Amino acid sequence: MDYPAVFVSTLFHSGTNAHFMHLQTDSYARHVALAEYYDGIIELGDKWAEAYQGCYEVIKSYPKEFHLATDPVKYITGIKTFVKDIRSELPDDSELQNIVDEIAGLVDSTLYKLKTFK
Repeated sequence: MDYPAVFVSTLFHSGTNAHFMHLQTDSYARHVALAEYYDGIIELGDKWAEAYQGCYEVIKSYPKEFHLATDPVKYITGIKTFVKDIRSELPDDSELQNIVDEIAGLVDSTLYKLKTFK
């Protein structure tokens, strides 16, 4: 498995899913939290991919299939688990792991907002 490709693809896809949920929610708090997430996760995913490619090689084998999520808390919780689980499979260069820390922080902050504010 090409873990860097799966990592970046999942982050980008999570931004798209969050954007759809952002447009469909009837909760203003979720609307705002999801907007912050999809804006931030795309930027951080791109940042990580460019840093990785600067250290290693251009990522070329992105997965072809994804799904559409509907429950924001369940979906972002899944992203949290995904980031935690795949982290050990990614290169351990400190500059790359620092970006993963930023991604984990964005995920945690988004979960807090989704669970707390209605």
